[in-house]
Amino acid sequence: MAKVKTLFFCQNCGAQSAKWIGRCPSCGEWNTYVEEVIEKADNNPAANAWKASTSVGSSANKAAKPKPLGDIIYEEESRLNTHDAELNRVLGGGLVPGSLVLIGGEPGIGKSTLMLQIAMQLRNLRILYVSGEESEQQIKMRAERLGQQHQGLYILTETNTQNIFRQIDQLQPNVVVVDSIQTLHSTIVEAGPGSVSQVRECTTELLKYAKDTGVPVLLIGHITKDGSIAGPKILEHMVDTVLQFEGDRHLTYRILRTIKNRFGSTSELGIYEMQGAGLRQVNNPSEILLSQRTEQLSGIAIGATLEGNRPLLVEVQALVTPATYGTPQRSSTGFDSKRLQMLLAVLEKRSGLRLGQHDVFLNIAGGLRLEDPALDLAVCAAVVSSLNDVPIRNEICLAAEVGLSGEIRAVSRLDQRLSEAEKLGFAEMYISQFNAKGLDLARYGIRVHPAGRLDEVLTGLFG
Repeated sequence: MAKVKTLFFCQNCGAQSAKWIGRCPSCGEWNTYVEEVIEKADNNPAANAWKASTSVGSSANKAAKPKPLGDIIYEEESRLNTHDAELNRVLGGGLVPGSLVLIGGEPGIGKSTLMLQIAMQLRNLRILYVSGEESEQQIKMRAERLGQQHQGLYILTETNTQNIFRQIDQLQPNVVVVDSIQTLHSTIVEAGPGSVSQVRECTTELLKYAKDTGVPVLLIGHITKDGSIAGPKILEHMVDTVLQFEGDRHLTYRILRTIKNRFGSTSELGIYEMQGAGLRQVNNPSEILLSQRTEQLSGIAIGATLEGNRPLLVEVQALVTPATYGTPQRSSTGFDSKRLQMLLAVLEKRSGLRLGQHDVFLNIAGGLRLEDPALDLAVCAAVVSSLNDVPIRNEICLAAEVGLSGEIRAVSRLDQRLSEAEKLGFAEMYISQFNAKGLDLARYGIRVHPAGRLDEVLTGLFG
């Protein structure tokens, strides 16, 4: 009989305690400690049932020995092509064998659709799709809606990890997809599915399986109300890659963002468009983020930003109206509200604009959430355009940071921003004079306006 031990776990951060605590000392949340029964798995024959395979068990029992750094032979990882350019870019070139990838996002955002779509595109491989939330009929309906067929895709509706590993041992898949990690449970731990101990134990078993067999495992995870991955924080440390699938459910565009990646950059992102037949890859997002307007409207400025290594041209929309109540409103969507208030203060102090009696609303078109300081100049231009009701010409683009003293500061990788603006047909761009010093502007087919102060840009735009 294995020993049984009781511990209290914080359901928010995963911290543990020998007794119940009202407030978690780790994350500061109240009434989050729940008692869970922990059973040691030393004598449990059901533990890691996948190790019953002779080949896997023998390789798992080999003891590691230290090696000198110079004797280690490095070879480039042979990545698995997912046939999805956006996912390949986010992963760093494709799926690495033996990697554990966690994908999180809000309910209904399209995580299951994305994973099923990727699984159906891997036609030459044997894929096991484990679902603990949906039935076989529901998955079949989604597959028919996607309009694809894959005879090597196997569906397993199971939540017990021991049964899952038995099926894996028989099927020997090339890729495993789990939807979702919060629904799995192991008999080793006497706790409910989704609890801290269950999530940690199930992830540990899948991690051992992935590393010992070289089979990549894709996990779908829930998120909390504040947008972070649900479960203990150690879950994100255990996996190799953490991806965040985000976007507004009422808009068509979705963003796949890298939070952690042991095999590539964490600054990449992929963009999808949700359609009736599934998710469509957006190869040139700048064209869809810019409105195809024929007339010039006030309060609209085009800013050149960077998301990872991808340049984007986005439409910054501002609306400035007289305040109806005593305190003016400051509202922003897709842009940091505190930074908006700072830029409004700069416009009042350095440019002499009277914004204290006006409501200011700011929106980044397309549902994107951006933090690039290079959008500062576009935000200021859009606000002034709406305040004076004077439109900015459609062929003008802006890329610069605005300082507290009203100076125009340089931004990184301006050459990529200029190339993207030139490709989309823009004729002029306002930048910092410090960016213009070290850049050969003659090789770009776009007129560049270097500026040192915010007033210089506003004068050039509005006279």
